[in-house]
Amino acid sequence: MPPAPEPPPPSPTLRRAPEPVLVTSAPHDPTAADRRARLVLHHASEPGDALLCRLVARFGAPTVASALLSGSAADLLSSQDETSAGDRAALIARANTLQTRCYRADPDANLAVGEKTGARYVIPADPQWPAALDDLGDAAPLGMWFLGTADLVAASRRAVSIVGARIATGYGMHVAGELAAGLAERGWAVISGAARGIDGAAHRGALAARGVTVAALACGIDLVYPAGHEALIGAIASDGLVVSELPPGTSVSRFRFLDRNRVIAALGLGTVVVEAAARSGSLVTARLADELGRPVLAVPGPVTSEASEGTHQLIRDGALLVTRAAEVIEQLGELGADLAERTSSRRPRDSLDPIAARVLDALPVAGRGTLDTVEAALAAGLEPRTVHQALNRLTAAGWVDREERGWCARLLP
Repeated sequence: MPPAPEPPPPSPTLRRAPEPVLVTSAPHDPTAADRRARLVLHHASEPGDALLCRLVARFGAPTVASALLSGSAADLLSSQDETSAGDRAALIARANTLQTRCYRADPDANLAVGEKTGARYVIPADPQWPAALDDLGDAAPLGMWFLGTADLVAASRRAVSIVGARIATGYGMHVAGELAAGLAERGWAVISGAARGIDGAAHRGALAARGVTVAALACGIDLVYPAGHEALIGAIASDGLVVSELPPGTSVSRFRFLDRNRVIAALGLGTVVVEAAARSGSLVTARLADELGRPVLAVPGPVTSEASEGTHQLIRDGALLVTRAAEVIEQLGELGADLAERTSSRRPRDSLDPIAARVLDALPVAGRGTLDTVEAALAAGLEPRTVHQALNRLTAAGWVDREERGWCARLLP
């Protein structure tokens, strides 16, 4: 009887070693793996990628990064799960791009640039992470680069985002600076984007008042944009905080400005648009703030100014009209504790009763003649007795003097 054939050798179990790019040199740091994986994922796509955010929230950054690098990210989601079918299809369609971009990541180089520039990489597990960013949900940053000493957690508890036109008028620049300085003097942080125009004026106003200001960049933390703002961004880093969620070395582009705007909207308790044309990017920030449930405030401009068309439209659509820092704080501060002092256009004579005011208006001012009671009654069109009573009240209140030949009004403001 021939011997039974030998069974085929078992298939080898393939165990994929961790991607070198994910291996951490700090194995005892409980956040090291998460931090390194997020540095890789920053390269996978642009900020605010809802798909990646959902995957990280569900499986954790190390698992997602490893799956993207191996090209097996779609396997994280069951093909039988109807709720994840769209995400799985998107992962299959984007697999090559996500994998290629992840392989271009170099966390060690990113951290070295951060160390050289004095920046630090902060992730949601760190105590320095502001909870306000979590309100962005699926569009929340995976991590942020911080440059500066200001405490963003504390600052974001009393912070106002101020945005507006890059090509701003002198009026808009003045108002932005005054608003920011007034807020800083009252202990509020000013959030903006370090751009030319309104952004720069807001940062300078806060710095001049020795307050905290935070600049959110649309480029890497090691770059300066726009050119010419080196001194301003340096001053913000010295006395406030510069933040960016883009990897070091990343240049600016139009869509990155729009992505950056959501961070500005989230960090403030509300957003003030000082000056914006009809198609200004600042209106995007206002819309994002509104979607987050943050109040939108707008400063009116001259009705003839194209630079204020956007802000006027915001006001027509329901944005709160503000003209000074106290009014901003009244809307965003603690209920009943941050009321703005009301300015009034009332003059002292507005408190007079109608008869007394009419008689006072009929009298000549001191040095220009006098009227007796009958003449004052004729001038005022009232009965002499009524005028006489009013003259007595006016005299007692200090509005009228009685001279030898009659009555005259005092020269009062």
